[in-house]
Amino acid sequence: MADQVTGIVGAGIIGLAIGREITRRRPGTRVVVMEKEDRVAVHQTAHNSGVVHAGIYYTPGSLKAGLCTRGRGMIREYCAEKGLPYDECGKLVVAVTGEDVARLDDLERRAGVNAVPGMRRIGPAEIREIEPHGTGLAALYSPHTAITDYGLIARAFADEIVAAGGEVRTSFPVTGVTKLAGGGLEIASGERTERVDELIVCAGIHADAVSALVGDDPGPRIVPFRGEYMTIVPEKAHMVRGLIYPVPDPRYPFLGVHFTKRVSGDVEVGPNAVLALAREGYRRSDVSLGDLRGIAGWPGTWRMAARHWRTGAREMYGSFSKRAYMKAARRYVPEIGAGDVVRAGAGVRAQALDRDGSLVDDFRINRLGPVTTIRNAPSPAATSSMSIAEYVLDVIEGVKKS
Repeated sequence: MADQVTGIVGAGIIGLAIGREITRRRPGTRVVVMEKEDRVAVHQTAHNSGVVHAGIYYTPGSLKAGLCTRGRGMIREYCAEKGLPYDECGKLVVAVTGEDVARLDDLERRAGVNAVPGMRRIGPAEIREIEPHGTGLAALYSPHTAITDYGLIARAFADEIVAAGGEVRTSFPVTGVTKLAGGGLEIASGERTERVDELIVCAGIHADAVSALVGDDPGPRIVPFRGEYMTIVPEKAHMVRGLIYPVPDPRYPFLGVHFTKRVSGDVEVGPNAVLALAREGYRRSDVSLGDLRGIAGWPGTWRMAARHWRTGAREMYGSFSKRAYMKAARRYVPEIGAGDVVRAGAGVRAQALDRDGSLVDDFRINRLGPVTTIRNAPSPAATSSMSIAEYVLDVIEGVKKS
């Protein structure tokens, strides 16, 4: 094992968590993390909401449910060990219509099966006790839902890899993968190469493209959705103490526009979910013809559009109009409107889409001989990063089947 070299494509929080887990589980293994950007945690890791999820939403028995439950505790302990920010500010999932209340019943059952710690159902008066400026017919209260800074956690993982003798090789975009006759693989980045014995692909928004280099299935295809945020002006930031979420629509993997406290003290509203015109389309003006051809050439894209075009049009309208964007949010905190927020940053969600147009909800991990590909790792992947790392190593070592 001392001569073993494990390559990892992608230095987001998942790839770095897996690299760290390898150094702990297999002392002597050389880990090489290959990242196309000039630093780690540039994309989804740095652009998410920073929430440490408690497991309310996820289908009981799914990978998401199990790995979120374990991962939440692991992240909490890691932050305590490393002195990283971790604030159990709590979360309300609020019903504002009769339909919401009916969905809340199912959500409460799911959360119970998933053993969400301390969660309870509350009414309007207790909503006001927890969030004095909030409103609703009923809510689920999760007191142990927390916030953190996943960029800091990812950098701490990278430091551990390097301290264990590994390498985080930035500015190394993977352009080719070749299986060698004597065993192992050669990873190419232009003229530069790296030989590894095994490879783990954690390429996020580029997961399908990099997986294609190793012969994995073309599906699911990654379709980028931009999530845009607003920041509440300082004069009204005190009106939100923690996290206020809507009851999600079970037809979609997106949670809807919500209020999120950040460890910086800012309070954000968002994100929405707008189809991006580039894989790294953080701005409306970001367009990649190559990415658009790939999106349009996937049969699932058109099947998804046929089912959800009304929702897509509504989200697009909200992207251009602050008033429309805040209309839904005001149902939960009526005193915060379009004049109380400013446009902030955006993230791009790597949404996996099957050929039949289904939005892939659960984590999806494939195994192809010496190569393991992480094909879908949406929220709560950051919360679950350390438990995903354990799971992937178990899959590789034959302890579990993917």
